[in-house]
Amino acid sequence: MNKLPLTLTASLLAALFSVPVVAQNTAPAPAKRPNIVVILADDMGFSDLGSFGSEIKTPNLDSLANDGVRFTNFYTHASSSPTRSMLLTGVDTHLNGLGNMDEWTAPNQWGLDGYEGYLNNRVATVPQLLKNSGYHTYMVGKWHMGKTPEQIPAARGFERDFSLLDGAGSYWDMTNFTAASPKSVFTEDGRYLTELPKDYYATETYTDKMIGFIDANHGDGKPFFAYVSHQAPHDPYHLPPEWRSRHVGEYDKGWDAVRQERLKRQIELGIMPKDTKLAERMWFLPDPITLAPATRAILGQKMELYAGMVENLDSHVGRLIDHLKKIGEYENTIFLVFGDNGAEGNDLFKMIAGTPGTRDFLFGAINWSQTDPKAWGDPGSYVAYGPMWAQVSMTPFSQYKGWLAEGGIRNGLIVSGPNVKRQKGSINDGLMHVADIMPTLLDVAGASYPKTIDGRELPALIGTSWSKMLAGQAESPRSEQDYLGWEVFGNRAVRQGDWKLRWQYEPLGKGDWELFNVTADPAERHDLAAKNPEKLRAMLALWDSYVKTNNVILPSRSAFEVLKDQLPPRVPDDPGYPPLVYKRQFVPPKDMTAAPKP
Repeated sequence: MNKLPLTLTASLLAALFSVPVVAQNTAPAPAKRPNIVVILADDMGFSDLGSFGSEIKTPNLDSLANDGVRFTNFYTHASSSPTRSMLLTGVDTHLNGLGNMDEWTAPNQWGLDGYEGYLNNRVATVPQLLKNSGYHTYMVGKWHMGKTPEQIPAARGFERDFSLLDGAGSYWDMTNFTAASPKSVFTEDGRYLTELPKDYYATETYTDKMIGFIDANHGDGKPFFAYVSHQAPHDPYHLPPEWRSRHVGEYDKGWDAVRQERLKRQIELGIMPKDTKLAERMWFLPDPITLAPATRAILGQKMELYAGMVENLDSHVGRLIDHLKKIGEYENTIFLVFGDNGAEGNDLFKMIAGTPGTRDFLFGAINWSQTDPKAWGDPGSYVAYGPMWAQVSMTPFSQYKGWLAEGGIRNGLIVSGPNVKRQKGSINDGLMHVADIMPTLLDVAGASYPKTIDGRELPALIGTSWSKMLAGQAESPRSEQDYLGWEVFGNRAVRQGDWKLRWQYEPLGKGDWELFNVTADPAERHDLAAKNPEKLRAMLALWDSYVKTNNVILPSRSAFEVLKDQLPPRVPDDPGYPPLVYKRQFVPPKDMTAAPKP
């Protein structure tokens, strides 16, 4: 047998072993960027999920909480379209076009930049920037930020959409309940619809459409951004019959008892500190134990329907989660779940002390039927649960949607997915804001916020990325010196660190500045303005800065101004319940001779 020369053998050995050496030096393939799913519930309260203390059964949303982190100091805005505008732009409402809601723009705001009533063209959107960065961008559900062709989702960065352009409406068909737009407007992939799919039910159809959008491009290697903007549980409480009777009789005990039970669970879960007190029952609401059993039962049925709405929503979220698991995308998907503002405090036949919806509720009372409780939930019915149950949804906070107390703007937030490195199921109380979502998602996608787009200079982002906090490298995205600001309908507020300054119209405000330590007093029971004049001045300076920076123009009229004459005067404290924060002062009539005798 011939032997190879030594030099040739060495050459062959070098060639043989050169392959692994090359492979070891090859750079690894870049990690796949995560999918992003934002699940936005409409008017869902801080305490309405089981993972935030509710008796309502929400196992699918709670599973996301158990896989991720719950955040208890997260702020939105006090109403729908202002929150959505900041979510999608990272820019303050007074600059992005929603300085006031379109329905309530005041005369002195008409025609001014920032007060268009729709998402203006001076801002970029999350889907627009993510699409430019290589993401698929999908949307289903409520839009509420413009209806003309240049304002709809397809024009603002969404590749696919199935969208309700109005702020609310029937869950069964295209019937709307506003006098200004009695037929709801929908788009699909940028086309205006004249009819809805067969067997349409909003929450189910939105989920079906989103699953279809994801499947249509699955496997092409691109990640997706899915904005699941549910209509539920916004009134009217429309839902299939099998979801209406899951809590029969459970709420007959009344709102006080349910609030106390929720707070107890919140403390046990670690959502709220152990010494947390409930906000006082609003003075115009009765003590439920004084009501006749039949009255408690009929009011309780409204809350039963609301609970069914939340549970139905949770079920359809579960369908989406299960589908992502089936196609192998769940583990690489980041989920953000929250409500868009505080719970709705209005009711069709109790049009006082609620949100600026009285005009539309009156139209609904005339054109929609709710005379037979057995038909509640059917097409054509209109049910809302009123201020008493809204306070339950916002346990332990004060007030609800439309107002800038904690109950109007503080929401529970769940974040889960591959970018969350904190302990699973943990709770965090870092100070966060809905405008943070834009910079956070740009970080997740490896994208940046441009200085200009289409030749237009973009306003600066007001939010702060959560990347370090989600990675466990920080407890809050903000320092003690950073502050947040709000204004809508003339109500206004600022928060910095533990402190919050607010000014609200009567009847739920004083028509003057109030100061609270919301860390020690999250229910805003104790106005500390008189005792802390230096802190009051410092917070007022922050408010002035917020006004100047964001082009805040206070409305010449507010939707709340008429409410102060519609409510009964405050009454003496109920000794069996938490005391009122303040009492309405007696104002004598101009003609004392006409005053009634005691």
